[in-house]
Amino acid sequence: MAIVALKSFTRLINSTEPQERQLRVLIAEDEPDIALTYKMVLERQGHEVTLTGNGEDCVAIYASEAQKAEVERKADEPLRVFDVVLLDYRMPKMDGMDAAREILALNPQQRIVFASAYVKETLMDSIKELKQAVELIQKPFDANRLVNTIEDKEIYDELKKMGVSIEAIKVVNPTHDQIKSLLEGLKKLQKYRTL
Repeated sequence: MAIVALKSFTRLINSTEPQERQLRVLIAEDEPDIALTYKMVLERQGHEVTLTGNGEDCVAIYASEAQKAEVERKADEPLRVFDVVLLDYRMPKMDGMDAAREILALNPQQRIVFASAYVKETLMDSIKELKQAVELIQKPFDANRLVNTIEDKEIYDELKKMGVSIEAIKVVNPTHDQIKSLLEGLKKLQKYRTL
């Protein structure tokens, strides 16, 4: 199964065009081959990727980058450290859930995506431990699923179906939560129009 997934990632690396907007992605994955594959796929899409092999190193890098971002941000702007933090659920030194807890303590608005073969367990733990649901991507997954999740492709596709100019939205450089809120708001408006 791992060979099939790696072939899928390789095809994507060789065949896709970079996305317009560069995202900053922090990844904690303890399997070096998998981590490197994620990095290659996302960098091919034009994204800036920082890799770590465990939750402890991930939190240390995040904290360091958060300090830099805090100094540079304007008072009325949200703290933007990384666009996405992708965490393996089970890792040595510090697991993904503990890393997420520490990252969210530094920045409660940080977008976190768990990569896990244990989806139900991860979801239940995130609600119990983090007091919120998080995004999940079930392992094993192919390269397209990784890119689509990181780039919010499903949300943008839904907005496009509603006649929204995606180019106009991307110029504003919205956060994941802002894009998601826009979609939810438009769905409510659409629902009221049909009543």
